Amino acid sequence: MIRVLIVDDLPVVREFLTHILESDPEISVIGTACNGEEAIVAVREMRPDVVPMDVHMPKMDGFEATRHIMETTPVPIIIVSGSVDPREVSMTFRAVEAGAVAFVARPAGIGHPDHEKNVKELLQNIRAMSGVRVIRRWPRSASEEKSPALQEKEIRRAASEIWLVAIGASTGGPVVIQRILNSLARDFPVPVLIVQHMAPGFTTGFVDWLAQSAGIPVKLAGHGELLHPGCAYVAPDGFDMLVEKDGRIMLRKGDSSKSHCPSVSQLFRSVAEVYGKNAAGILLTGMGRDGAEELRQMKERGAVTIAQDEESSIVYGMPGEADHLNAATYILPPDSIIDVLKRLVGKRN
Repeated sequence: MIRVLIVDDLPVVREFLTHILESDPEISVIGTACNGEEAIVAVREMRPDVVPMDVHMPKMDGFEATRHIMETTPVPIIIVSGSVDPREVSMTFRAVEAGAVAFVARPAGIGHPDHEKNVKELLQNIRAMSGVRVIRRWPRSASEEKSPALQEKEIRRAASEIWLVAIGASTGGPVVIQRILNSLARDFPVPVLIVQHMAPGFTTGFVDWLAQSAGIPVKLAGHGELLHPGCAYVAPDGFDMLVEKDGRIMLRKGDSSKSHCPSVSQLFRSVAEVYGKNAAGILLTGMGRDGAEELRQMKERGAVTIAQDEESSIVYGMPGEADHLNAATYILPPDSIIDVLKRLVGKRN
């Protein structure tokens, strides 16, 4: 059984989430808390397997509770938000930065067209996150040990030919993407395109959160927009992001029958076709296999391809599938991804 502690200040929400979670025979709700202070005590005493937590609560909010729990009694925390209000969205990403392993939208009420989809996503995350190792930060020592020994000839070739970097991620990806963008200098010579799986309504807040600390400008991608060096573009809700031969972004309304929109696969396939060897593809932590086959296509066309390693991934689904397909030129932890990215495209001769 997966032992769950629910944290939310509203009694009706706690009852609603309890009803949803206990509809799954593998899940048992062992307790509830109505604010962050109660959550800290309950986690210490009950030792749950996973904690779905609200962010906006009295006495102590979800960010402070997450930070304290991850410093004292680490446990997988999933932020469950019922609002896309900018304040709550900002708090959600602060909680992720503090150590929360995932975030999902609170399921809509029974009868709402999105109810079943939201419930499925919540249950999937509870099951998946209950089994992960809690990762506060990726280990620096491991990163240094696994940094690849690239040949100088290879670095010079890549630095003169790579014109674009494409990144795909799902569960656990936001903090790694933030880390990568924070490391880039403002004169980074190529554009960066990002697809991050997340619940609708959170993407604008994600972009704002990244932009607060990124070394390069970060923006929500626009249809027909010309790509500029040293700028990061994030795919918006409900649209697949592709690239065109004239160096512009194409946004295409997503297919509701597909499991992910925006799709990493669509971006990587487009980059492979348009840029070929003149691109680098990075597939980060996440559930499923979105983008793995297309990363292999990028590699076959001469692109430099990177997958996050298992030790540092919260969920080794997408990068693990890429590893299985031999799609990655390098399999690395985040700090080494940063090092390789800088060495490959950080300078122009």
